[in-house]
Amino acid sequence: MSTDIKCRQISKGKDKGLAIVTKDPISFLGGVDPKTGIVIDKKHELYNQCITDKILIIPSGKGSTVGSYVIYQMAKNNTAPKAIVCKNAEPIIAIGAIISKIPMVDNPEIDVINEIHNDEKIIVNADESVISVI
Repeated sequence: MSTDIKCRQISKGKDKGLAIVTKDPISFLGGVDPKTGIVIDKKHELYNQCITDKILIIPSGKGSTVGSYVIYQMAKNNTAPKAIVCKNAEPIIAIGAIISKIPMVDNPEIDVINEIHNDEKIIVNADESVISVI
């Protein structure tokens, strides 16, 4: 049985995968290696973990606007997350997701950071503004 969570579309698309969840905002510039998809910020909760092909669930992004282009580079390198769920999207990650064609949503109706767990199967359907835990 799946649970559907209403949200807001940021970047169109639909994908599914395993969740990787953090309580820490993420900076893609200097925080994630675009060649490997591994979090390299030693102070980040996800340090040394790979976000490639995962459903990345974060409170928000942070850092330089160049982070948008790091996300784009990750998409070109096939190291990007399959989809991104933010509690509160900000322009850096939103633009990165849009230009990289990565499905992205925000403003979920529940606290996804505490209610969704690592390695749970998730579908992000940004086209219909729904996150499904399956």
